[in-house]
Parts: sequence; structure tokens; C-alpha cells
Amino acid sequence: MVAITNRLNSTSEVKRLTLQTVGIAAETTAMRSLDWDRDRFDIEFGLRNGTTYNSFLIQGEKIALVDTSHRKFETLYKETLTKLVDPKSIDYLIISHTEPDHSGLVADILDLAPDIIIVGAKVAIQFLENMVHRPFKSMQVKNGDKLDLGNGHELSFYSAPNLHWPDTIFTYDAKTQILYTCDAFGMHYCDDHTYDEDTGRLEADFKYYYDCLMGPNARSVLSALKRIEGLEFNIIATGHGPLLKHHIPQWMDCYRVWSEEQTKTETLVALFYAEDYGYSNAIATAIAEGISRTGVIVEKIDLASVDLSEVREWVIDAKGIVVGMPPQSASQAQAALKTIIAATHPKQVMGLFESGGGEDEPLFPLRSQFFSNGLMEAFPPILIKEPPTLAIEQRCHEAGTDLGQELTRDRNIKQIKSINPDLEKALGRISSGLYILTTQKEDLSSAMLASWVTQASLSPLGIAIAVSKDRAIIDLLQIGDRFILNILGEGNYQHLMKHFLKRFAPGDDRFAGIKTYSANNGSPILADALAYLECEVTSRLDCNDHWVIYSTVEAGRVADVNALTAIHHRKVGNHY
Repeated sequence: MVAITNRLNSTSEVKRLTLQTVGIAAETTAMRSLDWDRDRFDIEFGLRNGTTYNSFLIQGEKIALVDTSHRKFETLYKETLTKLVDPKSIDYLIISHTEPDHSGLVADILDLAPDIIIVGAKVAIQFLENMVHRPFKSMQVKNGDKLDLGNGHELSFYSAPNLHWPDTIFTYDAKTQILYTCDAFGMHYCDDHTYDEDTGRLEADFKYYYDCLMGPNARSVLSALKRIEGLEFNIIATGHGPLLKHHIPQWMDCYRVWSEEQTKTETLVALFYAEDYGYSNAIATAIAEGISRTGVIVEKIDLASVDLSEVREWVIDAKGIVVGMPPQSASQAQAALKTIIAATHPKQVMGLFESGGGEDEPLFPLRSQFFSNGLMEAFPPILIKEPPTLAIEQRCHEAGTDLGQELTRDRNIKQIKSINPDLEKALGRISSGLYILTTQKEDLSSAMLASWVTQASLSPLGIAIAVSKDRAIIDLLQIGDRFILNILGEGNYQHLMKHFLKRFAPGDDRFAGIKTYSANNGSPILADALAYLECEVTSRLDCNDHWVIYSTVEAGRVADVNALTAIHHRKVGNHY
């Protein structure tokens, strides 16, 4: 085992970076980049024991590098790799997934080995094309594909999407019985021990890591575990922390038990689509984003590659079904559709969309069959005849949000009733105004009734607005976006309140029948508002089920200086 150390000096502290190399099996070397002092992993969670970024070199008749490292290890990593092997002799770079802490040095590897073949899932290759901005040789792999390096090192690939990125794959070496899992089964723990000898020392960090990264994707964890059933492991070579060798059954059982417990309490939507057909992927992603913002778990499933037994399991477990129509000539997808129809049950909610590939399976017969099976429609069918625009994307977001809200209605009512009665009455005594937030961005427009609004700063002039995360308008309230805060007047707000409280279908014009004129920032001003403020979003604070949107105020005007602002009085504080 060799350790190479580099200390990075800053004005305030010394950051320790070391790199450990160790042979872990025949012709197999681990390169562990040890980041001793890192105290936060992106914005996701704080670190108590630093972290590591693990990379692996397999030297058969052909040579493969599994993952790279974080960019901060650029010099150390390249020096170490060059001492182990001539980089130009590396035939393959296997990308388990493209998160920068594992793929941060891909461009550097391409500089050292321009003829290297990058191996990864289709979406990983697409991500890398946008990351490295240069042509490279590539090999797309899917579940069950193999790559023979010679000398007994036959690599098998297993799809493991959403652990925790959509492009994740596992790699299994038949000769060494090593499973390379990247994020899965890892932990943010940094020390010189290569393996998991002391479980007591690691258990808390292993669970903390699972809760932060894997728990939200518990169903994907169970799917990945099912795919690797039957494999015998000598080592699980993780992307973070010590490699797992001494207690593998215990660690895997933890993942299985925790994930099964998590899925019992989840509300699931199974979204079936044809990944490589028409605009299916873009539409499916937009709908899934809308569903996810309501706190509902959504699994995207490719009709062209999923096993029919898995289709049945997804449909039986799901509270909601979304189907993007595949091509009529795709026999695997057609068989999957029949399985979906047979497995649905009453009280599920559903939604359908065209894929826009020119040969879509007709949508309306499937819709009729779903109705006959007792399913309820969450949003009108989305019919795609042209490349998706921003307006279509927003419509898909709104459709997904509508479906998610339908599924969470009972849960939200239960939460409302769970608050202490005295507390909810006390909270209800916090009064607020009544406002309509309106925004226009390119060809997209939206509006919402708001009451949780307050002035937040004097220099610069700023306001804060609490917006529920399941509001479709949240897409138009990103940093840099502009909007109008329309302040409603006492005695002249009921018609506006009634209009903007009603349920709009996805893509509906929120301003139909309402008199408006355009502000300097392009957003609509309501002609019947008492006053308005032109605002720009400058920051957002995550407050569990709401975003607090802080915005600077650029201009404003009062229509009637003698009128009073409409006041919103509540009797309880557990709902609007």
C-alpha cells in the first residue's frame, strides 16, 4: 500500500489531501483519494469524517479504469495513475455515473489517453458530451451487457438508475468477484483503512449516507438489489469510504430492510415511456419533475427494456400510472402495455401523453380501457405533434403536479388534523394581506394567490414570499426571474380571489377574462389591483414544504392612495 500526500494551503487553514493505492485483487488496484477535512458534500449534508473518492484500475489483456476522482485531486491523481500504468495503454474508462466527484477528471484522462473508449449508460455518455465539450470514443451499455478484458476479467454491467443519479451502472468482474457500485453502499468516511474491518466505527456514517442519498430512492435500491441477486461478492468496491469486504451480507441486508420499510410508506407513480422514441424522454422528465415536487415518488420505466414481471410489480404497487405512447411496431413495448392494462386496479389515477415520434400507439383506446378498469384521470391527455416548447414543458410540469396533488390530498388533510388545536388557533391569529403574484417569461405565464408576504429588507428594498413547493409557478421563480406582486384592495378583491383560486387545467391561460397590462419587466399587472411591485428573485430559502422567495423591488405604484389593503384573517394556522 502506498500513500501520497499533498497539503493545499489557504489563508485560513490547511486542507489535507492524500491518495492511497492498494492492490485489492488479481491485476486490480484501488486508488483512494482521501479528502480528510471536507465538511460538506455539495449542499446535501454536512460531513463529520471527511470523505474519499475511489477509483479502480483493472489490468487484464486490456486495461480498464473504473471512475476517476474529484477535480481537487488532479495533480495527485494523474501522478499516481502515471506511475501505475502508461495512460495511453488504458483501453476503457468505465463511468459508473457522471456526478463531478467521480467524473471530475475525465477531460484530463482524455488528454492523457485520447484513444480511450468511455463506457457508460446511454444517458451518462450524453451527460459527458455536454461536460467535456470534445469528441471521444464511447460504448453505451445496458443491463446485462458484457465486456471481456481478457485474462479472465469479464465485466458485466447492471443498470442501477437513480442511485443516486439517473445514469448509474454497477460493474461486476467475474474473475475477482468484485462489484463496483459507485455511490451505492458507500459512506462519507475518510481514514487509512481500506476495508470495513470495524462495523461499530462505520455504522452511523453508513446509515447517515443511506438516509441522505439512497433513502429517497428506496424503490430503485430494491430494483438494483434484485438485478444483482445470485452474484457472489468478494468485495463491494464503493465510490466513497472504505471498500466492503468483511461484512458484506450485513451491509446489503441493511439496504434491503431500510428500503423495504421506506417503500411501505411511500406514494408511488409508475411512469412508463419509450426512452428512444420521439420526444418521450423530454415529456416524461417534465411530468416526473412536476410529480416529484408534491413529495410523491416517481419511477421512470423504459417500455422497450423492462421485464414484464417488473412491469406487473410496478403497476400493482403504484397509486398512479402515467404512460407515454410507444411506437406501434415495438413488440416489447406492446407486450408491456398489455401487462399494464391487466395489472391496473380501481382508484388508481392515471395520465397519458403522446411521444410525437410519428408512429405512436393510439392513445384514446388505452384511455378507454383504463376508464373501464376504474382508473381516474389526473390530467387531460397531452398530445405532442411538434418539438416541445417551453410552454409544453410547463404544461407537463403542471400535469405532473396535478397528479401528485390528487394522490397527496388525503395525506395533507391528515397532516392538517394532526396539529395541536391550541397551537393551530394561535398560529391562525397571524394576519396577512392578499396578493396575486403574476409572471411572464418568454411565452410562459402564470399566477397564484398569495398571502404569506412580508417586507424583508430596506437596503436594498426587498420582500419575501412563501410559495408551496407543489405550485407550478415555482418554475418561473428561479433566481433572476422577474414578477409582479399585485396588492389587492379591501372591498375589491373577491372576483380576483375567486378567479385565481379555481383549478386550472395544465396549460390553461390563467388570465382569460382578466384585464391586465404589461409592466416594464414584461409581467402582467392586474388592472383591478390596489397597487403593484415589480420584483426580481435574488435568493431562495428551502423551508421544508415551502420555498421562501426573497426578491428585490425595482418599481411600484398605488392606484388609489385612500384605499386599504385587503386583509386575510384565519382562525387556524395549519392551512391557508
